[in-house]
Amino acid sequence: MSLDHARPATAPVAAAPDPSPVRPGAVPVTWLDRAATWGMPVVLLLLVAWAAITYPGFLDSGNLRNILAQNAPVGIIAIAMTLVMVGGGFDLSVGSIFGCGSVAFAALYTHVPGGLALVAVLLVGTVLGLVNGVLVTKVHVNPFVATLGTGSIYGGAALMASHSSPIVVPDPSFTQLGQGSFAGIPYAIWILVVVTVVLGLLLARSVYGHRLYAVGGGHEAARLAGIRVDVVRASTYVVAGAAAALGGAVLASRLGVGQGDVGVNIPLEAIAMVVIGGTSLFGGEGSVLRTCTGLGILAVLGNVADSNGWGAEVENVVQGSIVILAVALDAFVRSRRGRS
Repeated sequence: MSLDHARPATAPVAAAPDPSPVRPGAVPVTWLDRAATWGMPVVLLLLVAWAAITYPGFLDSGNLRNILAQNAPVGIIAIAMTLVMVGGGFDLSVGSIFGCGSVAFAALYTHVPGGLALVAVLLVGTVLGLVNGVLVTKVHVNPFVATLGTGSIYGGAALMASHSSPIVVPDPSFTQLGQGSFAGIPYAIWILVVVTVVLGLLLARSVYGHRLYAVGGGHEAARLAGIRVDVVRASTYVVAGAAAALGGAVLASRLGVGQGDVGVNIPLEAIAMVVIGGTSLFGGEGSVLRTCTGLGILAVLGNVADSNGWGAEVENVVQGSIVILAVALDAFVRSRRGRS
């Protein structure tokens, strides 16, 4: 069962498609349209091939596990961010919620059982995400402004709670979640896989997912179709908040300390993965599988940069160029569709 689902086949608010192969005056499917769908997967394959040639140890199983484990925390957030952006939203607070999750997990671990500490972290992320959702849907604050503001608040709260210092957990079991493994595969990767499958199926194969695509395609049309637009939109911020807190807990366990400022670059990295994968900034189009492609591209690029001794500035230039290319391609294809 594929998780790729750029648009539901039976969107609640969509009119029945014209059965004719090409509508009069419509722009036929061209190589550019196909490039919008397959361009980034091809880029990923070429990047993997190039990495395997220039870095002989790239395809080693240990290296591949390390790549996935390192990128699992931000990958978890990127998968959840896909839902936010498909619904036409935006969330810049995930980095601060990530820091809150890191601090909360470390602070609680010495006082309660590990499982209970993790549940509490998820609850914290859920509440913070709900605040974002309410601000966007009920108070009608622009998502960019709302999450920029809450991100500043959440980040400050995390630093205050940790007294602007790392919270060191002496219990060796604290690192189990981030460094432990099952069947030879790190727990961080298992968590990433579970989040990907669950949210991928939810978006691609559920009534909720179809409604989310409809909401992203047009709020008013979705509302007229009987969809509770505010509830659907707010739910995506709740999911993103929980995922960000979970990612923070995983990283805290991996590093052995909780830090409130560890998520500074997380929002941009997560959004870059979603956008590079092909999810539209305008909402209503995208998929979890596409985000996995974006995750793969940036993860491989980072590994190649490290192995070849690139500086951070070179990696940033390449990453930024890929983001611009992906957004420009999406905008160009949309402009052609608008003329159809």
